[in-house]
Amino acid sequence: MTDIATDPLSPLGHSLLKLHAGKAYALLTLPVAHAGSPDARAVLEMLHPDQLLATPVKNQDEADAMLAGLWLYHDMLEPSHLISQSLRTASGSLWHAILHRREGDFSNARYWYRKAPAHPMLAVIGNNVALAINPLPADKSLLRLLRNTWDPCAFVDLVEEITDNPADPRLPTAQMIQRLEWQLLFDHCTRQAAGH
Repeated sequence: MTDIATDPLSPLGHSLLKLHAGKAYALLTLPVAHAGSPDARAVLEMLHPDQLLATPVKNQDEADAMLAGLWLYHDMLEPSHLISQSLRTASGSLWHAILHRREGDFSNARYWYRKAPAHPMLAVIGNNVALAINPLPADKSLLRLLRNTWDPCAFVDLVEEITDNPADPRLPTAQMIQRLEWQLLFDHCTRQAAGH
């Protein structure tokens, strides 16, 4: 979100995104290898989803989904899982899928991605991934991510392959895609929570 006048994310929400940005806690690990940031945990444990918006919440499920995403952003899987598992929405299913992919439960991640095949952000993620990988050298394993549109299950397959080989040259690209996916879904949930 670039226009501060129309940005519904609260200052507290922005500060949580800046906390540890660019470090291990900012979606750089594909499977999560640590317990996350104690600083972020202290803030998130006291946080109610309504505090994430500078405007009144119009869609509580999407506000809850934002909180699930923030726990995931800071590599704390259990609290994120409790929230996403309780949501009966397409956004909840996507956060649930991302969570399982990040914990290395790849078959469960595929299951949850299949629960939200019509989520509007899948096409947006696909378009953004296509733009991001277009200048890279041709690689069939990256092209399969975009068969007809974004294929999140193919991304799960790629992450699973990379997990078994941490020296894989595709790791930085997969990390970039993971951050892009997170950001686009979080922004979507923020707009929806605010009623935009």
